Amino acid sequence: MEAVLSLAIGIVFGAGIWLLLRPRSFQVLTGLMLMSYAVNLFIFIMGRVWLDQPPFTPAGSKIDPSVLADPLPQALVLTAIVIGFATTALYLVVMIGARGMTGTDHVDGEEPEV
Repeated sequence: MEAVLSLAIGIVFGAGIWLLLRPRSFQVLTGLMLMSYAVNLFIFIMGRVWLDQPPFTPAGSKIDPSVLADPLPQALVLTAIVIGFATTALYLVVMIGARGMTGTDHVDGEEPEV
């Protein structure tokens, strides 16, 4: 399970880096989103993946942290998703404005000559 998750995170992060190096601004934005998703998944997985385990201690039971899910990575990932959505919306508005002002969506502002 850990090998599959590690491979998936690596592939998503690698695809994000590849898109980040592309010449179009939409591809750069998509690459940033993929990289943030990979980091969120990594943080979430570091909090131990337990199936059918509560993130809190039930009332009247003995506290055994080894069988409980860690709620901190879940809270951090939820916060990162909200912040990532807001910054993606901001990048999208800036990208559309730059496209309107320059007439191109190329990252350096000029189309390559063919």
